[in-house]
Order: sequence, then structure tokens, then C-alpha cells
Amino acid sequence: MAEEPDELPVEKWTDSNVSSWLRTTGVKEQYIKKLYEEEVDGSILLVLTEDYLRKEIGMKSGPALLIIRKRNELVDTKQRTQGKEKPQSRNNSEKGSKKKQGSAPQIPETDQGLSEEEKQTHQGQSVVDNVLTTKRDCKPRPFGKEGIDFTYAKHSVLQPESGVFDLISPCHEYKSFDNAAKLDRARLQAKFAKEVLKFGSGCMNIRSNGTIHFGVMDSRDDTGYVHGEIIGVPVFEKDIYVDALDHIERSFSHSDSEHVRQCIRPPQFIEVMDIEKRYVVEVDIVPSISIVKNRVYAVRLPNFKESSNKIEHEKETIYRRVGSKTEPVSDQNDFYQRIRDRDAQREEAEHCRYVNTPDVCQDLGRKLTMLVTSGKKLIEKEKWYILVTNQFQPDDLSSIAFLLNMNIFCVFDFDPDSKVSGFCSKYIQHHAANMHFMQNYKIPDGMSIGDFVSHLHLFEQTSWIFCNGRNDYQGNESPADEMTWIKTKMTLLRDSVSLICKQILPKGTFTVVFLLTSPVEKPLLHTFNLFFTDMEGHDDIICISESEDNYQKWQHFAELSCGTETVNRSSVVGMKMSHVNATLQRIQHVTTRATKHLSTHVKGQCPFETRDEERMYSLEILSVYHCDETSDDFIEAEKENIERQFYHGGRVSWMNFWLAEKKFVGDVIQRDAYWDVSKLLSDTQKWSIDQLAVNSINIYHHPGSGGSTVARQVLWNNRKDLRCAVVKPSYSATIVSEHAVQLREYEEKDSQKCLPVLLLVEDCDKEHLDDLKHELEVASYTKKIVQGTLCFILLSCRRSHNPEKMCKDFPLQNVAVTHKLSKEEKRQFAGKRQKLEEQYQPEFILTFVLMSEEFEHKKIVKYVEQFVKHLLQGIDHGSVVTRLIRYVALLNTYVQNSFISQSHCETLLALTIHMDRFRQHTFETSLSEPAKLVFIHLRDDRTYIESIRIIHPFVAKEILQQLLGDHQQGQGTQGRLAMALLHEDVLFEHRFGKEHYLRFLRDLFMKRCRISKGDESDSFFSPLIEHVSKNEGPDKAIELLREAYKRFNKDPFFAQQLARLNYRHNKFEEAEQWAEIAGKKMPNNSYILNTKGQVYRSWFNAKCKAIENLPKTVENTADAVETALKAMECFQDCEQAAIADHNSMNNSGFFAAVEVGFSLLKLISSLRVFSNKAHGHSESLKYLLTDYVPEEVKEPWEHFHSKLKNLQTTLHESLDWISEDLSYFQADMRRRLLKVLR
Repeated sequence: MAEEPDELPVEKWTDSNVSSWLRTTGVKEQYIKKLYEEEVDGSILLVLTEDYLRKEIGMKSGPALLIIRKRNELVDTKQRTQGKEKPQSRNNSEKGSKKKQGSAPQIPETDQGLSEEEKQTHQGQSVVDNVLTTKRDCKPRPFGKEGIDFTYAKHSVLQPESGVFDLISPCHEYKSFDNAAKLDRARLQAKFAKEVLKFGSGCMNIRSNGTIHFGVMDSRDDTGYVHGEIIGVPVFEKDIYVDALDHIERSFSHSDSEHVRQCIRPPQFIEVMDIEKRYVVEVDIVPSISIVKNRVYAVRLPNFKESSNKIEHEKETIYRRVGSKTEPVSDQNDFYQRIRDRDAQREEAEHCRYVNTPDVCQDLGRKLTMLVTSGKKLIEKEKWYILVTNQFQPDDLSSIAFLLNMNIFCVFDFDPDSKVSGFCSKYIQHHAANMHFMQNYKIPDGMSIGDFVSHLHLFEQTSWIFCNGRNDYQGNESPADEMTWIKTKMTLLRDSVSLICKQILPKGTFTVVFLLTSPVEKPLLHTFNLFFTDMEGHDDIICISESEDNYQKWQHFAELSCGTETVNRSSVVGMKMSHVNATLQRIQHVTTRATKHLSTHVKGQCPFETRDEERMYSLEILSVYHCDETSDDFIEAEKENIERQFYHGGRVSWMNFWLAEKKFVGDVIQRDAYWDVSKLLSDTQKWSIDQLAVNSINIYHHPGSGGSTVARQVLWNNRKDLRCAVVKPSYSATIVSEHAVQLREYEEKDSQKCLPVLLLVEDCDKEHLDDLKHELEVASYTKKIVQGTLCFILLSCRRSHNPEKMCKDFPLQNVAVTHKLSKEEKRQFAGKRQKLEEQYQPEFILTFVLMSEEFEHKKIVKYVEQFVKHLLQGIDHGSVVTRLIRYVALLNTYVQNSFISQSHCETLLALTIHMDRFRQHTFETSLSEPAKLVFIHLRDDRTYIESIRIIHPFVAKEILQQLLGDHQQGQGTQGRLAMALLHEDVLFEHRFGKEHYLRFLRDLFMKRCRISKGDESDSFFSPLIEHVSKNEGPDKAIELLREAYKRFNKDPFFAQQLARLNYRHNKFEEAEQWAEIAGKKMPNNSYILNTKGQVYRSWFNAKCKAIENLPKTVENTADAVETALKAMECFQDCEQAAIADHNSMNNSGFFAAVEVGFSLLKLISSLRVFSNKAHGHSESLKYLLTDYVPEEVKEPWEHFHSKLKNLQTTLHESLDWISEDLSYFQADMRRRLLKVLR
């Protein structure tokens, strides 16, 4: 039976054993696979280096460091376990060695001639040597600093023991003390006192400062450790060590003992970072010249004699430090004669130490600015910050204004009183925040990342994560001590950090700031380690600490992961919080902590608190003085970029209007439609007894005609007279309504007397708009608003390919925005175009040029064709950037409003971005010149995550046509390109922005056009599939959909599409198979069941058509009848599933059942047996309604007589439902019509 890995020596592990162990460390699966492919077994694992993992395997520094550290701990544990085992007898060893000869590793030449045991020892030591080279150096506790917050990391290595240097710099001596620490009190004290007094008297006699360390390896005799390696010792009672120094009085003369007490400082207990409580016990020796002058100290060292079971003292001896050792003085005469020389040296050393030298003052203000802004002049508005903090001091709480202006994604707070008296209590006075614990960051099974983000309201309100309980919380969340926290909460912290860094926030979009405002404890240090590992480095981690003592413990721990220089470079130490506050406020995009204002019913204004605004998270609310708080520095730095982004094709922002209003840039053109909407809005507000509480104005616009700009202009110019807000997507009508009511009544005394709320709803379904209107009407009714009072105005903005028709149908409610320009608009556009062409190259204002040309087909086709032709001239078709352009063009051509996240692009381009401050520069320089011109950079208004798309769908379509026109490049068809996109694993599997990417990719293959959704026409399949089917053949389209089915984990809806595509091209057997697959996966889905029925319906029609010119017989129609009955069964199943589904109503099964039923009746009645004019009609009725079966049909139709006789019931039920549904629909239409007329 094979041994378990735990029972095998590491060097005997197979590559599979290594993979299993690696999974326990939490390393990514991709790295585990890579190491497995490289055949890394146990012997290779033992000699791995961090450098090899990074250069050869391609790991980031964080995971590489984690593997090396975990490997070292594994070796340490194994060797300690083996050390405790009894050594085998010689014979047993020999037998064991013979047994293992077959699998023993090859013995190097240097081992030749050694015994078997010596060989194994030598090989083991070689393995250890390789392991030890990876252990990190560390610095000792600052000398003479007592009671400071300082820790050691286990297995880090101090510099070797040292001798006397300059008398002030301490010499060091190490003692492992591992066995001695477990002795009883008397023996332990004797052993400890002996080592301290020997070392201490040696230092005093030589006049040198020194520190003796217990819990640090003093030799390499202990297998697996190096000299100076920190192991720590268990300390059960600290007073044992403190009281051990009472031996001073029994070991020195009475006159010397007082001096010794003054020079040998009390023991310091420095905690070792480990899962168990261990310490390094250190004793400092400070022989001040004022104490030791002209003296030599002889000592009688204590020894516990086992024979007498008591402490005895050795003979009096004078010790001194010689190199790294403490030795007895051999020539006492010479030693006494040189006392004066040593005293003089000590006196001079002490004098030099205290001579004042000017301090070199570091420019901490600039350092802080550069770190927080990633090297920019101002803090980015879109940057997210994660704070990690412990207890704030009362003085610091008055200096947190800079934090209130930052986009704080979440706070990892280790202060259990923060909600009551700490940072949290102050923050929630200004901002809304959600109180969470670490366990809240575990995603429930079946929930997507998008749903999870919405569930916790991430990106909308700061998430306050209490990492060590809450004292004010009623539940079971009390604070824990350090060791209990490590055992019970460490895993929760790891999961929380991993989720945020690996699935929610892409690298480079956020910075982690550690605010060390109190003494640092282990949990906070572990938090750093987790962020360092999951962020794959230290680039976006900052530490701010006013206290040097707090920082030293942090620094000592952090530098084990990333080195002293890196830690110091990204830390600001010694700067008061008030100075930090003032420095960072100066570089924020807002001038002060400005209070926003809203207009009121009595024509005044009221303050609008940020925390209240954040609680209405489904609305983007416009305040009266929106953007007025923008700093001058930000305006100067960004105004040109903001304007260029808009005219390059980006969506209009409030800053565009504000900059134009304040004359920093040119005016934004107001189209005629703006005045039309403004007129309707003005008329809507006129009082009338028939006034509705909720009114609607609809803007229908051609894609790219500026409809969204018109809508937002209306809001901007009415923000001082109404309360205006944009409805954010993805929120239910109920939540939006609730927040809209809160906005209307905010700071108003009487709900009957409030300003109307103007709500802009963009590109939403009519059903959602109707639901929202209904919810607002219900809210107004519930509030008992007086009739004739206007409460809400819904301004809907939707794209349409026929906006004029929509306007014609409801002229008092709808406004059209088209590509066609009026005479006045042409004049304005011509003037603006001339100004823009003076500022920018034509390619940077292409979208505006297309608008100014009214999107006139002939003109723009030629213009765009020439633009793209010039752009792609000389392009490298084989480059990855060109591949990216093709992919984005494909998505933008076929999927409305699609984009690819910048993070996805960086992954495809295989960019390694080492510093966030160079992130955008690195990405942009990696693009070719054509890519820079056609890509427009977008930023999500909610998450601030960046993405790209092509400047206009027309351009995307033309790029696709021209790039794929060159068949020599191997990318000759759109089908082939779509297939290549499906197979891009790096894009499909990339974590950040994954939901958006998969949705766009899915829409590319699945989403059909609908006139009701604003599309130009209805389509049976997605535009891409229809294009491939038409231009490359149905087989290519089927092959493409089949690959998509596999790529999307055999999604049943893709199987449904394959069934539909196959039966549309008369491939009925394949269609049946795909319909069966979809049905098995989702047996209760009415739409899939309907598709299954449609397969048989089409097949039935095809069979009928095949025999339409033949004499119809019972025999040659049996197959068609059977198929029709299969269709009827499917439609009946569809009907039942539709009735059981309370969320939507799919009536297609009822209509299809009636259609197939009547077609079947028509076929039956055409048979000779049922077509006789005299008796045929009665014969068919008799057959279908009674038990009677004519002889001619008895045998050929024997399998479906019962089903045919049930046909009447089936049709009757379907027709009843249709009749009832139509009656309800007509009544509902009458109600709606009356409401409109009223």
C-alpha cells in the first residue's frame, strides 16, 4: 500500500504529491499546473528558489514568496518531527537503506567513500543548505528601546554574532535556549542567569554595549536551522526571567552588584510571529562610564547541580568579550593595567554619541503626495482606496477631512469601539456606510459577483468591515485576543481580501492605505501579508504612521516580504495626522469639504448631506451648485481632456456642461430637440385640476444623434428649479421609487408642498418604465397627495430607428432627435466644427464630424471608408494589437454599447505593469497608432473600472470589413473571427469585468434584434449568426453556435438556438437532438419547450409538403400525423410550464397548439376515408369524438388513436385560454386608453 505524503520524507514526494501540497497553500491553480508540467517532485521542491519561480515559472513575487516560506515551514516541521523519533539500530538502518535502494537519488561524487548513514546525512544537509539560502535577513530590536511594540518573524535571520565594534553599537550573542526554556523554575533561572551574567560582565569589563538573545540559534548543530535564525522560546511566566536576575546579588560582591544592576537592563520579551506564542528574550547591557569607571567585575556564575539538587556558584572569574565570544581573562595583570585605556575609549564614544549633528529632514509632504497620487499632481477622482486601520487617537479624529473626500471602497477596522467612539463614528456623520463583518464577504452558492456586489451595495456606500468584533453589537461578535483571532478569524480575513483583490477590484484601480494610529498587533500585520500576496506585490500599498514605535513593528514584519528599501519607500513616518490632512486636502479635486444644496418649494435652498445622498444610491442626483467645488488645479489639468473625450465620442458628463457654463471651454450645442423638451417640461408644470401626479416625456433618438446629451442638458439647466436625478441602471422600480420619494421630500416640511422631481431614465425597457411609473403613482396615492399636484416627471431617453413616427403618435409626450439637422443646427455645427478642427486633428473629432454631416449615408460611408483605409495603411495583421482591434470591432458592430475592459486588454497583450502610476502609460504605449486613434477610453460611473470601445459603430463595421477583406491574412470571414474570439482563453477566463465580457460575448451569438427594443428590424437569430448563415452558409453558422455551446458550459439556451437554426434549414434530425438536449437541462422552461414543439411543427409542415402532390393515403400520412402529435405534446407541456411560471407569461404554446391542431385536422380531412362528401364529415367527427375507428386507419394509426381522439379537448383548452387572455388584454387596453384621454 502506498504511503501517504504526510508519512513520506519530502524528497520522496512525487509531482502529484507536490501538487496536492501546493493546493493547501492557496497558490493559484495555473501555477500548480505549471509546476506539475515541469515535473517538480519532492527533491526538486526542496531546492526551489524564489528567483527560479519568478523567472522560469513566471510567478509574481507574492506567490513565489509564499511557496518558499511554506516549503521552509514544511521542512522545519518534518525535521523537528524526525528529531523527536528514537534513532534506529545500525542493523535496522542498513535494512531500511537496502529497501529504498531502488528509489534512492543518485549520490554525488563528493559522497563516495562515505557510509550509508553519512551519505544520507550529507545529502540532507545539502537540501537544508538550499532551503536556508531562501531565509530572509532581519534587524534586531533597536538597542536600549524598552517596552516598544516590536516583533520578530519566525525563521528570519539576524546578522551573525558580533564582537566589539565602537563600544556604543552593541555586540550580540545568541542562545537557542529551546530545551532550557522547558526546565522548572529553579533550573531555568540558574541557566538564564548564568548566560546573562557571563555575557553582561564580559561587556562591562570591555566597556561595550551588548545584547544577549534567547530563542535565536547560536550554532548549526541543530539540523534545519542557520546561525542567527529566530525560533523563539515558550514563555509561560515572564517573572521567572525577571526574577532570575536576583542572582546578581549572590554572584557579585556587594560593591559590584549595585553597578551590575544598573548596567544589566531588565529582560525584554519580543514576540515571534507564529501560530503559537513564542518570544525572543533579550537583555541589554549598557556599561555607562559614570558607573564602570576604574572597575573590573569578577563573577561567580550560578550552576544547578543535579547531584545535590541545588544551585552552587563557580569560582570567581573575570570575563571579557573576544570577537563573538565571551571568555575568561587569562592575563589579569595586563587586563587591569589597561583599564584606563578602555575607560578613555568609552568616555570618548559616549561623548561622540551625544554631539549634536544636524538632522537631515526628509520631504515627507512630497513623498506623501507622490505615493497617494501614484506620481500625479492630483488625487484621481476615480481611484478607490482601501483603508486598514486600528484604534484612532482622539486628536487624530479631528484631522480626517482628507479621508472624507476620498473614494473609500472599504475599511478593514481592527478597533472594536470604532462605531461608538472611533473613526467609524466620525465617518458616518458625513457618509453612508454599511456595517459588515468578514463573514459577509463569503459569496453564497449560485450568486454571481455582480449580484453579490449589489447585495452588499459595494461601490455605492463604503463597506465598513469590523475585523475584530464590535463591542456595541448585540450579536456574537466580541473582540478576540491575538492568538484566538489567528485561530478563528484568519481564514475569514484571507477570504475577504482574496475576494476583493481577485474578483472585484482589478489591479491598478485601487490603493491600500495602512493607517497606523495605535500600537500594531499581529492581525494587522497578517492583513498586510494577505494584501501583499493577493495584490502580487507592494506597488499599491502605502503605510502612514506618525509614531516611529508603531512603524518599527510594522516595518520589521513587512520587510520580510518585500525588503527594507521597498517598505521605506512606500511609507510616510513621523508626519502628524493634522499635517497629513492638510497636505492631502490640497491635492484633492474638490477645494473643501463642500456642502451640496437642493432647491426648495419656497424658492430657497437647503443643505444636502453627502451621507443622505449616498443612501439614495439608485439615483445620480444633481445639486444646485454641482461641480462648483472643483479645485482650480483640477480644472487647469483636466479641462482639455474632458472636452476632447466628449468630442472624440465619449458620453457627455456634468463637467462638460459646467466647464462650458463657466466659460473654461466652448459651449455645448443645444439642438432643437432641447427646446422642444424644455417646452413640454414647462407645460407639464402648469397647474391643473386634471394634472397627474406622475407625468412622462419621452425622447426617441437615432443612435449617435445626441439624444442622451439633449436629455442631460435638460436636467442640467433645470437643476435650480426642480430636483433632478438620473436613474442608475440595474435597480428595481421599487427601490428607485423609494429613493425618488425621499429626494422629493428631503428637508421639506409638508409632503403636499414639494418641488417636482425630474428623473432621467435612459435605455430601459418599456416594462421597467411602466413599473417605475406605477410605483411612483402608488407612492403618491399612499402619501394622499392632493389631486392636481405634480410630483414626478419621468424623462425617458430611448434609441429608435424611427423616432419621427413615435413623435407623430404622441406629439404632446414624445420628442424626436434625428440625424437630420435644421438650418439653425447646421449653422451651429459648422461653426463648432471649424473651432474643433483648429484645436484637434480630424480623427479625434470623427464622431462630431459624422453628426455635422447628418449621418448622410453616401457622405459618411465615403468619409469613414477613407478614414479607416488611411488608418489601417501598413498595419501589422499578425500583431496581437491588431487582433484586439478585430475583436473589439466585431463586438461593437453587432452588440449595442459593448466594450472590453482595459484589464482584459492588458491580459491579451500580456502586459506586466509594475507600478500603477505608469499603468495607463504602459497600456497606451503598447497600442499601435491605429489602435490609439480608434479606441475610446470609457470609465464606469459606478465602479470607475476602465474599458475601451471603438469610437463609433460605423467605424467598427468598416474596420471589420477592411481587415477581413484581406483573405491572405487568414482572417477572411467574420465567422472565423468569432470562432477565434471564442477560443481566446485569456479573455474568457479573466476575472475582472468578466460578467460584462461574457454578457457581450453571449449577446454576440444569442441576442436577436427587436423593433420594440429600438432596433431597425426583428431578426430570427443574432445579427452575427444571420450574417454568417447568409454569407458563409448555415453549416458555418451551426458550427459557430456549437462551439459557443461548448464554451458556455453547454448552456441549454445555446442548445435551443442550435435547434432553431437547424430546423430553419430543414435539418430536423439535428434540430430534434438539440431540442432534446435543451429540454433535459431545463425541463420546465416554457420557451425551450416551445422551441421543441416548433421543431416538430416545422418537420410536420415539411412532411406535408413532401406529399402534397401525391395521392394521400392513411399509410403515407402516418409519419406526418405522428410528428404533428409530438408537436402538440410539446406545446401542451409549454402551456403548463407557462401557467406555472408566475414571473412571465409565454402564450406562444397556446397559439402554436391551435395552429398545429387545425393543420392536422386539415390533413386528416383530406384523406379519402374522411373526404367523402356524403359521409366524410360525419365519419371524421365520429372517429375523433367517439370510440369508433374506421377499418382503413385501424392498423396504420394504431399507435396514436387515443391521442387523436383527445385532439378536441386539447384545442378546446387552448382556445379557451386564448379567448380569456384576449378579453383581459382588451379590457386592459380600454383602461389604459381612458387614462391617457383623461
